[in-house]
Parts: sequence; structure tokens; C-alpha cells
Amino acid sequence: MLSLDSVYRASYVLKNVIRKTDVIYAPKLKPGAQIYLKTENLQITGSFKVRGSYYKMSKLTDEEKARGVIACSAGNHAQGVALSAQKNGIKAVICLPDGAPISKVEATKSYGAEVCLVEGVYDDAYKKALELRDEKGYTFIHPFNDEDVIAGQGTIALEVSEQIPDLDAIIVPIGGGGLISGIAYTMKMLNPNIKVYGVQAAGAPSMYNSVHDSKIEELESVSTIADGIAVKKPGDLTYELCKKYVDEIVTVTDDEISAAILALMEQHKLVTEGAGAVAVAAAMFGKVDIENKKTVCVLSGGNIDVTILSRVIKRGLLMSGRTAQLMIELADKPGQLKNVSRIIADLGGNVISVHHERANEGSDVNGCYLRIILETRNFEHISQIKKALCDFGFKLL
Repeated sequence: MLSLDSVYRASYVLKNVIRKTDVIYAPKLKPGAQIYLKTENLQITGSFKVRGSYYKMSKLTDEEKARGVIACSAGNHAQGVALSAQKNGIKAVICLPDGAPISKVEATKSYGAEVCLVEGVYDDAYKKALELRDEKGYTFIHPFNDEDVIAGQGTIALEVSEQIPDLDAIIVPIGGGGLISGIAYTMKMLNPNIKVYGVQAAGAPSMYNSVHDSKIEELESVSTIADGIAVKKPGDLTYELCKKYVDEIVTVTDDEISAAILALMEQHKLVTEGAGAVAVAAAMFGKVDIENKKTVCVLSGGNIDVTILSRVIKRGLLMSGRTAQLMIELADKPGQLKNVSRIIADLGGNVISVHHERANEGSDVNGCYLRIILETRNFEHISQIKKALCDFGFKLL
């Protein structure tokens, strides 16, 4: 059974293996709240996962160690198991979905693990891992639905309680639920008054739906940039722990996640993956009540695929009012473009793209359209520019 003793034992086992990650004050992310960031994105392997996997492996018998271990993962658990196995001299086979970021696949191989790519998503990799376990006699290291793994993740709560003894709330990402189960259980055992909030991606709300409907439910599909928490079905252990110890579960959109990733990069020079930024997204966009509360957001991982980083930044800029697209109807005569650019420049906007086209069939024969993409400060700035253009006589579409 999960107990506070088991979490403390895990902390003792891990003390010379993992990094005790810093807590950083982040006053600009949400005015009116006292937000701190638990930087598990700076943990060895780039995520919290090594905590649970190493503690689980430390409890294996010599016979189990000799047979080797197998795991399945969207990426971060894979690296945690691979490194833990390497440190313990154990053979590790990792099943990953074939859509996992190349960076995570290569990182897993770099820790000495054998990688088996499986067509589909996490749940398909899970089924393949169980087949290989039965066939080869490996010990399966579950990414979340295991009491030892959960106890390992709970060590984060022990660290946070020391780092911020007067904490009011903690916001935690949820995929399968191992991280929040460990943190929620430990926090509530230490101080029942601390609020524990869970966050899922809107495109993968398996735990949100299950807790809401009071039964474990499986999603038909998942779709989110937060690949680390794209899990179709929560575990039975994690479901029961979330139901008992988590105060509220909310969801955030991919646009909100992108804005959070951008804010963390700009304001705190911290790189997070989609799953690692959902707690900050929930705080930034008012999904949970943290007004005047001392709150920790857990940044669960930093292993973002650099090939999608530019797309995430682009979405983040749009979501935070840092870029805007305007479609303006013009009369096809000299000086129109000059007037548009002057108005934008006078208000401090920066035009980065211009597309000019003549009117289509059925519209004014002398009409034309101007599509402009510009850099702006925020949504208020966009509104100022739009108002100035309309006041001058331009029609915005």
C-alpha cells in the first residue's frame, strides 16, 4: 500500500541519483497570484519520470534484475527507465509509439536501452510491452499505475513542502495520473489544507472525464501538442487516488499551452514541453482559483521536440496578442497602402508580411484586399490599431 513512509524511503533511495530541483518565483505569469515554478524540466533526463522508475527498479530482486525490464512511454518515462536501468546494470527494452519525437527516441537509445517502435499511440505501445513481457519474462515498469512509481513521484511534494512551507496550492499536470497521485497523496498527508489542482490537455481529458463521471473511461482518440500527457485511459490506482486526494481537475487548450510555453521562455528562460507547461497555462488563463494564494506550478518536463518549437511559438504569439493578422478592404488607388502602413507605424506596430490582391468576382471592380501580419504588444494594442484604421475610413473584414 502507498504510505508516507514509502515516499520517504523513495526520497532516501533517490537522494544521490536525482537533482533536487529549484523552485523559482514567477510574479509576472498571473497578476494577483503568488506563483512559483517547480523546475522538474531541469531534472536529469529532462523530466520527473526518473524518480518513479529508479525507485521501482531499486526494489527488484536479483532474479528480476537479471531478466531485465520493459516499459512503454510517450517519451519521458522511456528515458527515466533507460537511465535507471543503466545505473543499476539492468537490460532495458522500451516500447515507444512510432510518432514519438525523434529527440526522445534518440535520447532513450543514448542511455543504453533497446527501443521498439510501435505503430499508434501510447496505449498501443503499452499492449506491445505486455506481449514482450509475457514472452521474454521481463519485469514491466508501469509509467503511472504502480505504487512504487507513485511513491517516487511523491518525493516532489516532500521537496516542495521544504522549499515553501506555507504553501496554499499546487497545480500538477495529469496524463495517466502517476505524478499527481504521488504529489496529491503526499501533500494531503503533510497538510490536508493544501489545494491540489490537476490539469489535462483538452484533447486528452481521460482523467477529467473519469473523475467527472465517477468511473474509469477510455477515450477513442487523443490529440494535443502535449504528447507527454496524451493518455487514453487512466490507471485504476491513479483514478482512485485522484478521486480521493485531488481537489479539482481542469483542462487547457493547445493555444493556451503554447502561450504558457512562450511565457516561460520569455520571462524565465525555461524551456518546457507541452505537458510541462499545462500547469502554468491553467494559472495564466484563470482555470483554477489561485487569487492571493501561494501556488506552485509543476513544470513536469522540458523535452520538447525542437522541430515543433517554432510552430508552438507562433501559436503562443497569436494567443498572447503578440502577432495579429488583419484583412483590410481598400479602394484600388495610389496611397492606400502608404496610409495603412503609416497608421500602423505611428502606433508602434511592426508589419512582417503583406499580401495584396485585386477584388474577386461579384465585388467592387475598383476594390482590392490587403492581408497584413504584424507584431504587436498585446490585445489592447491590436484593438488600438484596428480602431485607428477604421477611424481613417478603412473597412476591416
